[in-house]
Amino acid sequence: MAPKKAVQTANTIVKIIVGAGAAKPQPPVGPVLGSKGVKAIDFCKEFNAKTAHYQDNIPIPVVLTIKPDRTFSFELKSPQTAFLLLRAAGAEKGAAKYKPGRDQPVGQLSLKHIYELAKIKKMDSRHKDQPLENICKSLCGTALSVGVEIVN
Repeated sequence: MAPKKAVQTANTIVKIIVGAGAAKPQPPVGPVLGSKGVKAIDFCKEFNAKTAHYQDNIPIPVVLTIKPDRTFSFELKSPQTAFLLLRAAGAEKGAAKYKPGRDQPVGQLSLKHIYELAKIKKMDSRHKDQPLENICKSLCGTALSVGVEIVN
């Protein structure tokens, strides 16, 4: 009889968005992690410690890697682009169908603001190899789609 081989399962990746410094083992964090066998309180303590320097409740995307032995590690991403643009423009929410020149913009940002937001996005591992100019162009496109006007 051949010896049994140990079955190795792959790491599980979970993506969630949690408010900075506001992670609690309640929904939405608790059920998501509990179903994967991870203690939510451990994640919450570690997450809140890492996001202590952010303003409260800024939505932070998290990529959580759960290993087969139920240990975990996570990577923090920068806040979503639309959130950053609307927050910088002082708008509550974006425009559903914004047409430049025809509709009223929800706010205005200068190119200097766009450059500063691009520096924030550059810290993400996803954007670290892109030049700032390309990130600025992407930000301008997103600004147009949410109704934020870019002025010189």
